[in-house]
Amino acid sequence: MAPRSARQEAPSTHKGRATRDRIVAAAAELMYRQGVAGTSTPTVRDAAGVSSSQIYHYFADKDDLTRAVITFQSEAILSHQASLLAGLDSLDSLRSWRDAVVDAARQHNGAGGCPLGSLSSELSDTHPWARDALAADFTAWADALRNGLTTLIDNGTLRSDTDPHTLAQALLAALQGGLLLTQAQHTTHALEAALDTVIAHIAQHATAE
Repeated sequence: MAPRSARQEAPSTHKGRATRDRIVAAAAELMYRQGVAGTSTPTVRDAAGVSSSQIYHYFADKDDLTRAVITFQSEAILSHQASLLAGLDSLDSLRSWRDAVVDAARQHNGAGGCPLGSLSSELSDTHPWARDALAADFTAWADALRNGLTTLIDNGTLRSDTDPHTLAQALLAALQGGLLLTQAQHTTHALEAALDTVIAHIAQHATAE
């Protein structure tokens, strides 16, 4: 795809938005399975059922399309995580979040890993714009975890001196490291151990009943 100097503007019509969304969804699936480097414009074109000219119309170059994929994956993950974390009201509900994460990883034996983690591994060292975008996405993910833990502090489940920021970072690190090992080992044992260890540490901050 020939590079251009600026990003394309978002389409103004419903049909245009639908076409662009279809291209991004197809690219996201391909990049998740094959990596960014292994995904070509023709494969995206064929998967999305569009013409090459439509891709050029909506995206300035492959980097522009990859930016859209990062946003797509981030929004999908964060909206799912937010819905899971919004109901946190006890340590049991935190363990239920853990179970949902593990079950999702177990469905495909860890194949593919975390979409954001995979993009970060491939792009962060060579594409500063991608690193900045992905760092912001991981920060937003940690913020969602921190907000959930803050709820547990506010409702008295955890002590007031609990540090939700540090514990959220630990949960996210355990999650990402566990997903990477699940991808390599095709078993969720490491993911379960990492999350269980951090959650056990969080439970030590529980208020006395």
